[in-house]
Amino acid sequence: MFKKDETVSFLKDLLLINSPSGYTKQAVQFLRETIEGFGYDTITTPKGNLIVHVDGKDQSQTRALSGHVDTLGLMVRSINSDGTLMLTKLGGPITQTLDGEYCDIITRDDKVYTGTILSKSPSNHVFKDAAKKDREIDNLIVKIDECVKSKEDVQKLGIQNGDFVAYDPKVVITDSGFVKSRFLDDKASVAILVSVLKALKEEGIVPATNLKFIFTTYEEVGHGASWIPEDITEMLAVDMGCIGLDLDCTEFDVSICAKDSSGPYDRDLTTTLINHAKDQKLNYAVDIYPMYASDATAALRGGANIKAALIGPGVANSHGMERTHMDALENTFKLITAYIQN
Repeated sequence: MFKKDETVSFLKDLLLINSPSGYTKQAVQFLRETIEGFGYDTITTPKGNLIVHVDGKDQSQTRALSGHVDTLGLMVRSINSDGTLMLTKLGGPITQTLDGEYCDIITRDDKVYTGTILSKSPSNHVFKDAAKKDREIDNLIVKIDECVKSKEDVQKLGIQNGDFVAYDPKVVITDSGFVKSRFLDDKASVAILVSVLKALKEEGIVPATNLKFIFTTYEEVGHGASWIPEDITEMLAVDMGCIGLDLDCTEFDVSICAKDSSGPYDRDLTTTLINHAKDQKLNYAVDIYPMYASDATAALRGGANIKAALIGPGVANSHGMERTHMDALENTFKLITAYIQN
């Protein structure tokens, strides 16, 4: 049974933990403590991915379900002479949406300073091009909330090139059931997978095969699940469903991806998922994502000999200010539970 309040409460807590690609230890620790609290054992790979094994009825087969806890983010590229910071991207954020966002600058000794991401022309009263200036990454800076006037002042704080910069997710849950936040890609799917793990324990459900839940930490930069355990022969990546252009998916649906930029997903497995969605009378859509790759993509490119498929809750405005609805979370949960029991 899907528990909306518990799922959304966990999702909100996870969204508020900074976890740009490469800085995910706190989020993984939160996941580990939550999942072990349900009674599962976990392992953490050298790379930082968290894996949970669940015994199934058929011990000869192992299927994987993946979701990624890492998010888009930024890094300090350099420090300007006036004490502002230049930036480089982690993953592919839409940088035009970052102008004016609050952020945390995380030093190598884990001190955290706050700041604001701004255009280099941030004021209409001063700069003629304030409204028209391009908001690409090289035209954005961070102003630190400290009394700094020079590069040396910033360095004395312990801030240096290569420090992580995490921007505010701005989480809002509306009474009408919408979840608005950055990083629903892919923390919404992680929350669903955690809810599935909890339901298996609470309801005494034994899946049809062995399962490995894999929570990855470098998906946004392309190699999250490039290694997976060798006993896995089938993998279901759970990641955000795309919305827009000629796509059928909405914020209320579970999306089933037939093909993304890496090519088609396994036809038989994708068909099975479509049939489960029909049988469960779910709101679902089958779509093609032309500018997308997943943890299953990384596994296949890493040489995994697996069948692979991709599903996820419909999420609007990806890599910007994202939004989904609780209905999409529930439809995705129900499709996963149908899949693992058959």
